Amino acid sequence: MKPHGKEIATNSVVPAPSPSVSGDIRDEQRGMERQFSFFSIIGLAFAILNSWTAMAASLNIVLPSGGPVAMLWGLVVSAIGALCLSASLAEICHIYPTSGGPYHWSAMLAPPGWAPLISWICGWFAVTGWWALVATAGSLAGSLITGIIALMHPNYELERWHVFLIFEAWMIGAFLVNTFGVRLLPAINRAALTWSIIGVTVISITCLACSSPNYESSQFVFRSYINETGWNNGVAWILGLLQSAFGLTGFDAVSHIVEEMPSPHIHAPRAMVLAVLIGATSSFAFLIVLLFCVKDVNAVIASPAGALLEIIYQATNNRAGAVCLLMFPVVSMAFAGQGIMTGASRMTHAFARDNGLPFSRTFAHINSRFRVPLASLILTTMLCVIFGCIYLGSSSALNAILSSSVVALNVSYSIPVALLLIRGRHLLNPPDLPEPPTFSLGRVGGPLANIIGLMFAVLTTVFFLFPPELPVTPSNMNYTIVVFGIIAIVSAITWLTSGRRHFKGPLDMDELLRMAYDARRPGTGAESQQEKPL
Repeated sequence: MKPHGKEIATNSVVPAPSPSVSGDIRDEQRGMERQFSFFSIIGLAFAILNSWTAMAASLNIVLPSGGPVAMLWGLVVSAIGALCLSASLAEICHIYPTSGGPYHWSAMLAPPGWAPLISWICGWFAVTGWWALVATAGSLAGSLITGIIALMHPNYELERWHVFLIFEAWMIGAFLVNTFGVRLLPAINRAALTWSIIGVTVISITCLACSSPNYESSQFVFRSYINETGWNNGVAWILGLLQSAFGLTGFDAVSHIVEEMPSPHIHAPRAMVLAVLIGATSSFAFLIVLLFCVKDVNAVIASPAGALLEIIYQATNNRAGAVCLLMFPVVSMAFAGQGIMTGASRMTHAFARDNGLPFSRTFAHINSRFRVPLASLILTTMLCVIFGCIYLGSSSALNAILSSSVVALNVSYSIPVALLLIRGRHLLNPPDLPEPPTFSLGRVGGPLANIIGLMFAVLTTVFFLFPPELPVTPSNMNYTIVVFGIIAIVSAITWLTSGRRHFKGPLDMDELLRMAYDARRPGTGAESQQEKPL
C-alpha cells in the first residue's frame, strides 16, 4: 500500500519507480542504522543550533548594531519567526518524513509541472545554507580561541590567517569525527546537550556571583540603544537581528537524519520545535545575565579578546578564571561543528541521490566500511575549507558566513511553507495515511504560523545582504551576495545542461515514505532495527 496513495498520484513528478531504484534506496538506508534515540535527536538539534553559545560568541555583531535593545528584543522577534517556521516545517515533516527535508517537501507540495524546478531551487539553497552553516562553527571557534590569546597576551596582534588556520582545523576535526566515530554520534549528541546546559548554568552563576552587587542598571539592559554602524537606527536594529536569527537556524537538521531514527514522523517534528524553544529561552536568560554583568560597554565592543570573553573578564576580574569559563562555549563549538557536519553531509547525500548535484552518483554513495556518505562528507569539508578563505581578505568575514547560512536556509524553509499556504492545507491530510495526523497547527494556527514565518524570512533575507557598516569598503563588504551569485550561476548552468533532463525531484518518494512509516512498526525487515542505546 502506498502511504500517500492519492496525493502522490496527484503531485508526484515521477512515474512509478523501477524496482532497481527502490532497491538502491532501501539498500542505502540499510547502510545507515537507526541509532538516534529521541534524546540524542534533541541533543543533535540543540548542538547544531547551539543557541546560547552562538549568540554569545557573536555579540560583536549585535552590540554596535542596536546594542542591548537589539540583543534582547531582537531575540524575541527572531524567536517568534523561527518558531513559526520550525512549527510550519514540523507539520509538513510529520506527513512527509524524508531525509531531503525542505526540497523534498517542496516537490510534494508544488504543482506537478513546476515541482522539479521548484525542488531544484530549494535544494540548492538548502545545501548552500548547510555548507555555510558548517563554516560558522569554525568561524566562531576561531574568534573565541584568538580571543583567549589576546586576553592572556595583551601585546598579541591578531592576523586574519590565525583565525583561518583554526577554522580549517575545526572543519577537519568535524570531518574525522563524522567519518571514524559515527557510532559514537548519538552519545556525543547527548553529551553536547548535557555540556551545554551545565555550561550556561555555571557561567551565569559565576558571573552573577562575582559581579554582585555592582550590576548594570535595568535601564541599560532592557532599553539602551547603540548604533555604530553608520546606518539609521531602524536599519541598524534589523541588521542586529543576524545574531539571534543565526542562533535559531538549522532546526531542519533532524529531518536529514530521519533514515537513522525510529518513528521519524513523531520524533523529528517534536525535536525541530523543541530545539527552537529551548534555544530561545536559554539564550534570552543568558544574554540578560551577560548584560547585567557588563562594566564598560565600550571596552566590550572594542576588545580584541571578543565581547563574550571581555564581559566574563569584567565580571570575574580574573584572566585565568575567564578563560576557564570560556572553555564551555569553545567545547560547545566543537560539538556544534560535528553536529552540523552530520546534517550537512546527509543533506548533500540526499540531494545527490536525487541527481541534484554534479557527479551525483559519487556523492550519493554510502561507504560500506564506515557506513556513512563519505563522498558527501569530503565534499562538504572541501567547500568549507574554501569558504574559510574569505577570512584572508575580509574584516567582516564572520558576518558574511553567518549571513550566508541564515539567508540560504531561510529561503529553503520558505519555499515549502509558501507552497503549503498557497495550495492549501488539504495537502497535509492525504487519504491513505496509516493513521490520522497527530501533529497539527490547526486551520487557523497553521496559516498564521506560515504567514508570520514567511514575513520573518523575507525581512531577514533582504537586510542580511546589506553590508554591516557604512561607508562600504572592499574589506567590510558583505560577501554574502557574491556567494549567492556564484551558487546561482552554478545551479543555473547545471540545471540547463543536465538538471532539467535528469532531475525529477525526489526519486521514488513512495518508497521513501513507506520506509519512514514502516520504521515505527515492529517486525518489518530493516525497519525493525532496534534503536541503539548509546
